[in-house]
Amino acid sequence: MSDWSSKPKLLLHICCAPDGTVPWEELRGRFHVTGYFYGSNVHPEEEYLKRLQAVMTLKEHMAGDLITEPYDPEGWMRRTWALREEAEGGGRCGLCFAVQLMECARRAVEGGFEWICTTLTISPHKDPVRINAIGRSLAKMNGLMWEERVWRKGGGFVRSVEMSRRMGLYRQTWCGCLWAR
Repeated sequence: MSDWSSKPKLLLHICCAPDGTVPWEELRGRFHVTGYFYGSNVHPEEEYLKRLQAVMTLKEHMAGDLITEPYDPEGWMRRTWALREEAEGGGRCGLCFAVQLMECARRAVEGGFEWICTTLTISPHKDPVRINAIGRSLAKMNGLMWEERVWRKGGGFVRSVEMSRRMGLYRQTWCGCLWAR
């Protein structure tokens, strides 16, 4: 399937621009990729705006499309409030992944996409088994297909650092969660 229009449509959940580099580049060989940035889990707003700008810059480098959600930190806090005291990597993180991927699946259905995927598994700090299980479940519930990847394998994380530096992308030092600070 070399013709761009004949490729299946995939909505790629991008947690941050640096983590989106390798996945977007690799997936566009098989799919018509559109980036998706949720961002309401990022605090404060100034940090969100830096990350949004970086994702928009990545979109330009990838010559692709991008869907962004309106910034709604209050909505995200309502959803995660009960787990705010959880340790990093605990239940709150799983809920945060689920919220982001649920919104990605919703947008994929609305936009007529067949596949969804996430960049979250490029991070050495995130559990790819957990993330892929959440993604598979949400894809199935929404009649979508899940592109299961562990992007950090084979030097993916190191390549993402190199690519993001070459592209001049903003590189943050934490996930963005208010409760993780």
